[in-house]
Amino acid sequence: ICHLYYFKANASHVVLSLVKNYPNYLIINLDKLDYCASLKNLETISGKENYKFIQGDICEPAFIKQLFETEKIDIVLHFAAQTHVDLSFWHALEFTYVNVYGTNVLVAAAHEANVEKFVYVSTDEVYGGSTDEEFDESSPKRPTNPYASSKAAAEHFVQSYWERYQFPVVITRSSNVYGPHQYPEKVIPKFISLLQQNRKCCIHGSGLQRRNFLYATDVVEAFLTVLKEGKPGEIYNIGTNFEMSITQLAKELIHLIKKTSSESEMEHWMDYVKDRPTNDLRYPMNSEKMHSLGWRPKVPWKEGITKTIEWYRENFHNWKNSEKALEPFPVTEPFAQLSDP
Repeated sequence: ICHLYYFKANASHVVLSLVKNYPNYLIINLDKLDYCASLKNLETISGKENYKFIQGDICEPAFIKQLFETEKIDIVLHFAAQTHVDLSFWHALEFTYVNVYGTNVLVAAAHEANVEKFVYVSTDEVYGGSTDEEFDESSPKRPTNPYASSKAAAEHFVQSYWERYQFPVVITRSSNVYGPHQYPEKVIPKFISLLQQNRKCCIHGSGLQRRNFLYATDVVEAFLTVLKEGKPGEIYNIGTNFEMSITQLAKELIHLIKKTSSESEMEHWMDYVKDRPTNDLRYPMNSEKMHSLGWRPKVPWKEGITKTIEWYRENFHNWKNSEKALEPFPVTEPFAQLSDP
């Protein structure tokens, strides 16, 4: 049996796919089980022989070192991170601690254990916003919020192991992912859940910020492609040309959930609030490098969003604190802080 090591944050779809399609691999899922985690998303595989769940924290070096020594790990897919931009303005040091220090602990232990491939899952947000320039993998990183800054810093630590030791790391930067299993603090599940509870969509600022949305199963295929074909030392954009503004998104969801096309009725379900301190307008990415490996997104928006709406209707309470995720985030404070993480 080969061993494949996997760190889960919000990528349970990847675990499900690996366990189902690779019966000869042992998939080890390490998760801290923070506020946004739910083991219910993985109930269908919990009894499988090639799946093992371990609760633990990547910020504990002794624990991580022991894990690599005892589990004979070949491959690491590192998704674990604090990821919510709104929260990062209030907890910048915690995001730095988990995303930068935790990644450093993990890549150091993986290097010491001679892991065959280390995939670090980053984000399109490291590029900063753009109105017209399309980012490719060589574009400079200009992060504008604490979350994106922590992911950019972590990338540098990971890349340094390739430069110094030729340790086989691969970095991915993906567009916004949506679909079932996502904790409802993120914009699509949040809007869906609010509307399903007869509450208004809370829109930051003008709502003209545009985002690219990739369905979960398309992202799974991208990571499987990177595992097989991704070259050590390389960075891959996992993007889509499908893009819409936050206001458009709200209207689409109001139309589908509230069954109305009336502009005045749609406006009734939208509540515009003060914008967060920085809010990038767009993240247009060039994904030709991934296309050359044979990957392209396949799931049309209408199909993906319909499945997502249906899933949240039945599964919103998969998290103990799901109601808390729907509360609006305060946006008046800067992210400078001196408190401990």
